[in-house]
Amino acid sequence: MRPKSLAEVAELTLNGGSFDLSLKNFLDEFYAHPSFEALATEPKRLSGAFSDIGLVQDAYLAATAESLGNQAGINTPDWAYAESRKLSRPWFALEYASLRALLLWESPAAFRSRNLFVSNNALTRA
Repeated sequence: MRPKSLAEVAELTLNGGSFDLSLKNFLDEFYAHPSFEALATEPKRLSGAFSDIGLVQDAYLAATAESLGNQAGINTPDWAYAESRKLSRPWFALEYASLRALLLWESPAAFRSRNLFVSNNALTRA
């Protein structure tokens, strides 16, 4: 099933699905049919079920909403700006210390502002 919203990504993850796969499938759907509705509903929190990685995923969903909204000229929903969807410590998408400087430099603003450091093409699909 291809999720049509970020809320569905969280729901699928809570029901045992892969966060990464659900997000990728959502991105395919969003790029084909961008809409505010796909971003509007606040996703359920994953931090309660998945602890530390859930905190990262909660922040990642917020960063995704802001980034996609900016790219598509769609307003970012208010839930995406919640302080509770920002990490207190930096998280790097790659574990290699030698690549951290690269991630610090190229991470999109929507991710950087939430203490997430990813590649500049983190939301790109082929």
